[in-house]
Parts: sequence; C-alpha cells; structure tokens
Amino acid sequence: EVQLQASGGGLVQAGRSLRLSCAASGFTFDDYAIAWFRQAPGKEREGISAISSSGSFTYYADSVKGRFTISSDSAKNTVYLQMNSLTPEETAVYYCAATFLRLVRTFPPIPSEYNYWGQGTQVTVSS
Repeated sequence: EVQLQASGGGLVQAGRSLRLSCAASGFTFDDYAIAWFRQAPGKEREGISAISSSGSFTYYADSVKGRFTISSDSAKNTVYLQMNSLTPEETAVYYCAATFLRLVRTFPPIPSEYNYWGQGTQVTVSS
C-alpha cells in the first residue's frame, strides 16, 4: 500500500523558516514525481514545487522561487521542502503527493495528475 506521511509543519513568525518532510512507503522513488501543494482556507489547492525521483528535475512556482528548496533522499524515501522567509499569506495546509513521472504533463503541478496524497501538515505564519 502506497502511503505518504507529511510532517514538519507548525507555527512560525514571518520571516522564519520551516522544513517539511514527506516520507513515502509502499513504493520506491524510481520513476516517480513528488510535488508539494498547499491549500489556504477558502482557496484552491496550489502546486508550489515538484521533484523527479532522480532529483535531476525540480520545479518551483514563481511565488516560492528563491525562497523554497525541494530535495530528496532516495535512501530514506523522503522528500523535503525547505521554506525560508515565510509570510503570513503562506499560512495553509501543505500536502505532498506522488505520481508516476510519465503522467506529469502540467506545471505548476495540478492535483488531478497526482495519484497518492499525504494527509497534510498545517503551516501557520504569524505577523
């Protein structure tokens, strides 16, 4: 059974950093793409970053480029999202999701292309 476990969220002040983790089980990272999405109250789920299983390809939405870094540790089957200089507007539930790399057609990532989802982790940025 494929499972994704997102963790690392919390309450931080504006300008500070958090690192999210997405631990995968039930499949290996070979030929997969892992993406991070976020959803604020009343808003649509937004794809913000993605990485190929080899780590050779990464994507960042304009809204996070230069501040967020996605990385993967294949030995641990874990993907990380380092988030720096957070703003209150980035308060949301953050989700990681996975799909076969060959199924990815769209950037920014869109939810319909991702088959497996973690449960989400809350990130709250105070002003």
